[in-house]
Amino acid sequence: MTNFTLKPLQIGTQLFDFSRTYLVGIVNVTPDSFSDGGRYDNADAALRHIESLIAAGADMIDLGAESTRPDAEPVSAGEEIRRLSSIVTKYKTYFSTPLSIDTMKSDVADFCLSEGAHLINDISAFEADPQMPSVVARHHAAAILMHMKGRPQGMQDNPTYQHIVQEIYSYFEDRILVAEHHGIDVLILDPGIGFGKTLGHNLTLLRHLETFQSLGHPLLIGTSRKSFIGKITGEDTPERLEGSISSNMIALQNGASFLRVHDVSAMKKAVAVADAILRTS
Repeated sequence: MTNFTLKPLQIGTQLFDFSRTYLVGIVNVTPDSFSDGGRYDNADAALRHIESLIAAGADMIDLGAESTRPDAEPVSAGEEIRRLSSIVTKYKTYFSTPLSIDTMKSDVADFCLSEGAHLINDISAFEADPQMPSVVARHHAAAILMHMKGRPQGMQDNPTYQHIVQEIYSYFEDRILVAEHHGIDVLILDPGIGFGKTLGHNLTLLRHLETFQSLGHPLLIGTSRKSFIGKITGEDTPERLEGSISSNMIALQNGASFLRVHDVSAMKKAVAVADAILRTS
């Protein structure tokens, strides 16, 4: 567990004081996401799923409308907004749980933040759209900054690093400076498991996650149902629950404060036990 003291974060009406590990429930309103593509691509289905995730214990919802699986094709900002609009505009009527929008596009971020979303999960860490930090700052929103080598269309084509942990650490130092320059100080860092990384890279990052704690911002990890688990267990996407739990418990032990997950109910129970063991003085 971390020896670094994180300052509490206020996101929406919720205070994250890091007295426990927090769960971020994944909702994809896309036809082609790797795990649940097409299941929640209408507003009613998405809102029902969000309700079930919050009831199961999600502390935040991460809503995305563009698949970022390897080789996924990009969509326009207009199409992202079309997919998101009927959900985002209704969200605040039903839920107070902080809402994160998974997008790399400033126009999408601007629309969703104007409609009440609380933070932006930018897998390009503000690199894909230079207007993104200005939009986030203008709305006084929080941001999740993720490391990705390349872009989804080719990120798994033989990604290479000399020293992956040090390279990502330096990358985060740079992106934090960009955020701070724009007046954004509520940041969460995500090393980007599976985004331009081999199986070995992913395992190294999870083993050495504690290195990133000295950057002074909470860490988010997303391993849920990802292909590196299947490479170890030989299982297809729907059957990777146990591997997802195991990898998330290692991430929690090594300093992750947020776990981005599909299976909130099962993960809530695993996290409760892990937190009880690791946080008992």
